[in-house]
Amino acid sequence: MVSDSPADGRNPGMPLDLDWVRSVQANLSAIERRAATIPGRRSVKKEWQAAWYLRAITCMDLTTLAGDDTDGRVRRLCAKARFPVRGDILAALGAQELGITTAAICVYHHFIETARRALEGSKVQVCAVSTGFPAGLSPFPQKLAEIKASVAAGAQEIDIVITRSHVLTGQWERLYDEVRAYREACGEAHLKTILATGELATLRNVQRASFVCMMAGADFIKTSTGKEPVNATLPVGLVMTRAIRAYQERTGYKIGLKPAGGIRKAKEVLPWLSMMRDELGVEWTGGDLFRFGASSLLGDIERQLEHHVTGRYSAAFRHPLA
Repeated sequence: MVSDSPADGRNPGMPLDLDWVRSVQANLSAIERRAATIPGRRSVKKEWQAAWYLRAITCMDLTTLAGDDTDGRVRRLCAKARFPVRGDILAALGAQELGITTAAICVYHHFIETARRALEGSKVQVCAVSTGFPAGLSPFPQKLAEIKASVAAGAQEIDIVITRSHVLTGQWERLYDEVRAYREACGEAHLKTILATGELATLRNVQRASFVCMMAGADFIKTSTGKEPVNATLPVGLVMTRAIRAYQERTGYKIGLKPAGGIRKAKEVLPWLSMMRDELGVEWTGGDLFRFGASSLLGDIERQLEHHVTGRYSAAFRHPLA
């Protein structure tokens, strides 16, 4: 049962407020100017930079969503999620007692059981993509069945894709009803709604879709599937964070953000963490309310941590991911 108390932390949603949705405006030039200042607002160096990199690891949904995935690959990814940084590096950083893991493993439904068994006894969550990922154009009853099957198989988080045409044609009631049904199908599993922002045409549409998904009960709003030509960008992230803030101010509920797609280098995580801290507060720099959808990112972060410890850049193969 979902609590109705903001103190409980889970967003139950609210009735669709079309006046609020239709009143949304997005000043493109102002958003882009603000986003352009984010990378240079803070210079994080040395041990502080290493600490932020470790924090970023705890915010990762370590992901494999390839057509050639195998049980072996998923098991190796789960092992990396449980122990994402080599022990000697953690020891040199004095962080071996922190119990650092990634936040979750994200896989297709077919590999939920494999991931669940490989992660047994750890705090790493099992996340499954659903609802006809990545296009989201499967028949609606099939989408609901996918969610229910993944939850029954042991997924603790569900990443769904919205029907982009609902946004592009302004069918907000249909989008709300769709996401509301997904939320009900998830039950206790947390719902992350993928907006596929690179396919929504405008930042105004991104903000409107964010509001509708949160009203429908989403626990997280997520930028992208990682399969679009344009994925997570700072202007899109800024619009979504401000939608989250407005929703919290109105309802008292805290919604998470998950940028995904295109974030591959360690240096790219710092502006995102800085933006979350500035726009929403320190609480949104932890895995409960912020996630990176990532695959190759972890390897580069581990490489940067080794450079911090030794003063030398190592070859990428020293930090295998899967």
